[in-house]
Amino acid sequence: MHKVLLLFLSLTLAGCASSGIGETLSSITDLFGDEDNADPPAVLVEYPAEITIEERWDEKVGVGADGQALNLVPAIGYGSIIAADREGVVQARDLASGALRWEVELETPCSGGPGMGKGTVVIGTSDAEVIALNSETGAQLWRVKVPSEVLSIPVVADNTVIVHTTDGNVIALNEKTGAKQWHYEISVPALTVRGTGTPVIVDGSVIGGYDNGKLMALRLSDGKFVWESSVAIPKGRSEVERLVDLDVDPIEAGGVVFTASFHGGVSAVSALDGDVLWRNEAISAYSGISNDWRNLYLSDSAGDVIQLDQRSGSALWKQKELHQRKLSAPAVYDNYVVVGDFEGYVHWLSTTDGRQLARIKISDAAIEAKPIVIENTVFVYATDGTLAALTAH
Repeated sequence: MHKVLLLFLSLTLAGCASSGIGETLSSITDLFGDEDNADPPAVLVEYPAEITIEERWDEKVGVGADGQALNLVPAIGYGSIIAADREGVVQARDLASGALRWEVELETPCSGGPGMGKGTVVIGTSDAEVIALNSETGAQLWRVKVPSEVLSIPVVADNTVIVHTTDGNVIALNEKTGAKQWHYEISVPALTVRGTGTPVIVDGSVIGGYDNGKLMALRLSDGKFVWESSVAIPKGRSEVERLVDLDVDPIEAGGVVFTASFHGGVSAVSALDGDVLWRNEAISAYSGISNDWRNLYLSDSAGDVIQLDQRSGSALWKQKELHQRKLSAPAVYDNYVVVGDFEGYVHWLSTTDGRQLARIKISDAAIEAKPIVIENTVFVYATDGTLAALTAH
């Protein structure tokens, strides 16, 4: 969520019982002002491009996020890229040409996803529903109610759909029928950043970050608690200063889970037992993390792109020329780091030193969704619904 950090006040009940966490009472919007801080966005300067970016195709998916703080990120599978918009339009397009394969209107506001399963496309809504569609035809398979809005991307593994709702519930649904298999509740602090991280599945565990600064592992088969780790420690005097939401989607590499927090730093945690391997508290981030075989890449809350050593968390380089341009999470492939910005530009950076290699403008709207890379093609989704396929030469 990059345009404005939205905070909300919610009434919570402690514990992990089957009933508990109340709905959002009210929203406190724009608490940080129109900008993340007083610095203006960096002005883009011309430079000699080192690579050529080609736009293979671009199409529109309804109204996109339509100015809302959502988590609508396209999914790829079965030769299609599937994207949803705020008004409930879901499209499947051919990866190579962008040709429309199918389109459905769900008649409910989409807010999280889609996620891909085995022949299913799963979407969360602001009306507290989870909807599964056939990935080949778009036909609705099932629709079920959950306790609150779904901003995380549904994750599908072992015929189970995992969703994390804004009131702290983690819910497992049967992929084929939508029947509830288990749920687990986590207490939500009174003041949080709007957003929920998407869990990652590692060796039969559902590992996710929560608004209390804790990373937790639950057993995929039955939702039983496995371990938890406090990876973001509240500091400061005010409630805002003490925000430690883990809204960044964790990633896993080599048995290590990496996550980041607004105000809480970047951490590496053992997927086996939750042991914190390292923590870099100097970095504030809420857009997402990517990795290659030895490094991590992230856009921090100031709009700088940073490369970190996976083994230690030490910063190796920082790209400051895109400062305060409200960058998307980076995607990394080959020797490139790719990020979108608030004016619809897509930037290619070098993994070696972070220098700018090339850029292209695909829209006048912000690019908040993390770019997706498949076979050296970068797919980018802007908040106005522009969906584009790009390649670098």
